[in-house]
Amino acid sequence: MNNDISKKLYEESVNYLPGGVNSPVRAYKPYPFFATKAKDSKLYDVDGNEYIDYCLGYGPIIFGHANDDIVADSIEQLKLGTDYGVPSEKELLLAKEVVKRVPCAEMVRFTNSGTEATMSAIRLARGVTGRKKIIKFEGAYHGAHDAVLVKSGSGAAGQPDSPGVPEEATRNTILVPYNDVDALKATIEDHKDEIACVIVEPVMGNIGCVPPKDGYLQFMREITEENDIILIFDEVITGFRLSYGGAQEYFGITPDLATFGKIVGGGFPIGAIAGPVELMSQFTPSGKIYQAGTFSGNPMSINGGLSAFKVLDKDAYKQLGNTGDYLRSGIADILDRLDFNYQINGVESMTQVYFTDKEVYDYETAQTSDLEGFLKYFHTLLENGVFVAPSQYECAFLSIKHTKEDIDNTLAAIEVALKNL
Repeated sequence: MNNDISKKLYEESVNYLPGGVNSPVRAYKPYPFFATKAKDSKLYDVDGNEYIDYCLGYGPIIFGHANDDIVADSIEQLKLGTDYGVPSEKELLLAKEVVKRVPCAEMVRFTNSGTEATMSAIRLARGVTGRKKIIKFEGAYHGAHDAVLVKSGSGAAGQPDSPGVPEEATRNTILVPYNDVDALKATIEDHKDEIACVIVEPVMGNIGCVPPKDGYLQFMREITEENDIILIFDEVITGFRLSYGGAQEYFGITPDLATFGKIVGGGFPIGAIAGPVELMSQFTPSGKIYQAGTFSGNPMSINGGLSAFKVLDKDAYKQLGNTGDYLRSGIADILDRLDFNYQINGVESMTQVYFTDKEVYDYETAQTSDLEGFLKYFHTLLENGVFVAPSQYECAFLSIKHTKEDIDNTLAAIEVALKNL
């Protein structure tokens, strides 16, 4: 592929943007391609190259790029204004749609991002319980705020913390390995009167794709209830991706609070917190726990969410699951033929291939992967018109616009990439 224009833009961008990018996960050597447009399952770059996209904005574009229905509705909303600074009826309509779909939801607070949502949910848990400590899981990413920027998977490049984060900010953050019942039980027994909440990605999406072991989320639900600890499902990735009602519907586990990201805004910037009235009413102005955002509930994002939910009906999730199964089955066949003992993890429309012969079920086992091998795989896929996230510790996502032809072409590219290793 010719990437001359992308190279030139990158060389200029490093003079104006730190590392030439606006989020670290977008950076890879020698330089990233620069996109000009996207449609359905495809991304197009400034050099005229086309890619089948499995990054999908790191997950939210489940309805496909430039979805015709969302675009049409967004154009009409754009004519009506982009920020009112006062409530709109559509905020109520979107909140009611979230409540209809999500088992734990009786009330919703919209924010501007998933980071804001998780930060505010943790503040709510601390405010309600009067406790300071939180439990998060090694490798889980809950946004870029200080309290959770500890062993945060690909978002922090696997670093245990970040310069600029005071020790005091993470002193009350307790790390536990994911999928380890004994570790969670022991930690809660040691600190049960100090723990405000457990925050968890039901499927970990920032060390690749790590589903919960059978019974693990159920155990987490039971032990948090027994100890009056608030359980927060961070569904910024899994929310409205795994199923009509998110991971909590999919796994049949109802948390106390849930947070959501850009799927809820049709791909526009947004976040959301959902939970029962008893908890949610503690937010200002009905309660005393402060949470605010000038652009929260802006009409473009709210309107995008209403459009997206029209598209994401129950049939859409059946299609996504079938497509995910077809992709994983095809990858497994290739690995068998080439005698590679790599691991395939996946749930519905989320998938990752781990370049290791060990079962991957937590942060530590994900770290056994061959990162150099994955990067070679990534670059060969890119050269063959397939774009996955440039990190072993990210996830490949499907949209409702990915076709059988897309998957077949992808499998052909995967076979080439694996043979090149």
